[in-house]
Amino acid sequence: MEKEVAENLWNGNTETQIQAAVELRKFSRKQRHSLVESGVMVPLISMLHSQNYEAIEAALGALLSIAFGSERNKSRIIKSGALPVLLNLFNCQSQKVVELTIATLLTISSCNSNKVAIASSGAIQLLAQFLNSNSTTQSQLDTLATLHNLSTCQEIITPFIVSSGVILSLLELIHMSEKSSTLVEKAIGLLEHIVSSSKSALCEAASIGGAVRTLVETIEDGSSQSKEHAVGTLLLFCQSCREKYRGMILREGVMPGLLQLSVDGTWRAKNMAKKLLLLLRDCSNYSSTSKQTNHEVVERIMEEIDDAEGEELAETTLRLVEEMVAKLSTNLSS
Repeated sequence: MEKEVAENLWNGNTETQIQAAVELRKFSRKQRHSLVESGVMVPLISMLHSQNYEAIEAALGALLSIAFGSERNKSRIIKSGALPVLLNLFNCQSQKVVELTIATLLTISSCNSNKVAIASSGAIQLLAQFLNSNSTTQSQLDTLATLHNLSTCQEIITPFIVSSGVILSLLELIHMSEKSSTLVEKAIGLLEHIVSSSKSALCEAASIGGAVRTLVETIEDGSSQSKEHAVGTLLLFCQSCREKYRGMILREGVMPGLLQLSVDGTWRAKNMAKKLLLLLRDCSNYSSTSKQTNHEVVERIMEEIDDAEGEELAETTLRLVEEMVAKLSTNLSS
């Protein structure tokens, strides 16, 4: 059976090649390995140049099957010259072809030996642009997962990710999407990871207009995980230059969400919220301690903030930061 499929891929007409590629996906891992050894990667990649969308879809499906569970085959796909063709398919008019292309990139990007080659090919810029296109949620999630795979390689973050517009695309996606969605959860998780891995990425993110506001909105309306990543990113901003970002963060109205997060967030979110509260208070002594805060204190403080207006809001916020930090500092040392 393997020999017949290989023969049809090499020498068959378009319809025969499509049938052979579809058949390949049904084979066992051992059979697929035997086909790869026979060189079928070459005709499959050649099919990606076809004007027939069905042929392209069949070839991409076969390549995904070959790559699944095999680091060696993932590497072979790149070495066989598939990458330039895959990048060209981003311009395809068929949405299904584009979705399969991204799924293929996601699969092969998990192989460590492929990451630098993919990043240096221009793929990251294309992925960044695709994030905010009219695509399906699944394709956007696959794009985020591909970017995350690539971002785990430290040497890629500064020269490729920071310069390719990924950070701006992530912030735009977070801003425009439902804050409680899985999409925002994955996007803001990737953003925090990138910002925490590179000083230049942190500076790039913090300099983008509306970034702080978007993060504050996520603290207010995001899922538990999204809130955790949002406060983590704001904390990184403030730790990098407290004098520069403290006022900016406060002006965006972070206090209600931050105070609530310090009480009912995830363990990590609570810890980071309390650390950020320490940095936001208007004094240089961060070591004062007192009793642990409770829900009643948080609710009272939030009510006072909600009742304040204009300049009174800024004054009230600063005073309440002082008061809240005094109550929270004991938790930071425990």
